[in-house]
Amino acid sequence: MNQEVSAHSAKHVVIGLSGGVDSSVSAWLLKQQGYKVTGLFMKNWEDDDDSEYCSSRQDWLDAASVADLLGIDIEAVNFAAEYKERVFAEFLREYAAGRTPNPDVLCNAEIKFKAFLDHAMHLGADYIATGHYARVRQVHINDRTEYQLLKGLDANKDQSYFLHRLNQAQLSKALFPLGEITKPEVRQIAQDLGLPNAAKKDSTGICFIGERPFREFLNRYLPTHEGPILTDEGQEIGRHHGLAFYTLGQRKGLGIGGVKGYQSDSGEAPAWYVARKDLANNILYVVNGHDHPWLLQSDLQAADVSWIAGYAPQAGAYGAKTRYRQADAPCQLLDKSDQQTFSLHFQQPQWAVTPGQSAVLYQDDICLGGGIII
Repeated sequence: MNQEVSAHSAKHVVIGLSGGVDSSVSAWLLKQQGYKVTGLFMKNWEDDDDSEYCSSRQDWLDAASVADLLGIDIEAVNFAAEYKERVFAEFLREYAAGRTPNPDVLCNAEIKFKAFLDHAMHLGADYIATGHYARVRQVHINDRTEYQLLKGLDANKDQSYFLHRLNQAQLSKALFPLGEITKPEVRQIAQDLGLPNAAKKDSTGICFIGERPFREFLNRYLPTHEGPILTDEGQEIGRHHGLAFYTLGQRKGLGIGGVKGYQSDSGEAPAWYVARKDLANNILYVVNGHDHPWLLQSDLQAADVSWIAGYAPQAGAYGAKTRYRQADAPCQLLDKSDQQTFSLHFQQPQWAVTPGQSAVLYQDDICLGGGIII
């Protein structure tokens, strides 16, 4: 037994086993490192569990099969009530207010690293683990221990953006076994181990709810208020189904055909993009072309701020993401005395900065935290 294995052999890790390949390989890596590993399968959505869009039954079978193959215990736990109260209710409030929330961010902070963490600690765990592509580093600053959240080394899969609301207590208990390897390596490990889910497609859609026709899904919970779709010149070119069902920068699903006077030189109808929402008058504004000035913004303000270190970073130059899968954009964090909000000024205008989404601040590979764009 090597030194790394012996050092971890007394430590108990409870890992969230979702039935996907990432968490499965994470469990195997933890076993290789010598941890005592227990799997926990979370069921967090029950409203339409028998529908074609929710695969929790198959996910449970996959998770249980992986646990059996790896020789670890697995438990199923139901957090549906917590999810509905802490995540989904806020999700609906944001949409009703005309914003576009990111449920994965809230889901991580409230379910995976709160409800799940609490449950794991009651089971006697020393740590929890997930299949996120991110890293944690312990550093000593001014005679105090601090935990930093770092980007995953696979730039194509880095998920630190979704974890930016985690605090010091949560990070001190978190392990991310995939932080230093790539997705192709994960697939290869799963294939070499003969895991039953080695080729399983990655999950997408709403956190724990899955993929489904989004407008149809929201219609069950939010009222429909039709209204006009106007151009930036005030011309009505269509009708919308309710402002909650649209997001800034949206191109598809607008129901706008060719509009007289807006054809290109080739005779083709140009693309329309959602650019603004007038909630007071129930108007959806669209603009013609990807680089229309209404879609570009050099400054933003964020509220509901969460800093990983527990305190705000100094004003100055940083990188920031205003959406997932975006390169860090050079910006200035402006000096403010208010710790509940922050303001950013970008070197280059950002496209379709969307209220409700997260603005996340980075210093090289270190994720500092962020807030909700207002």
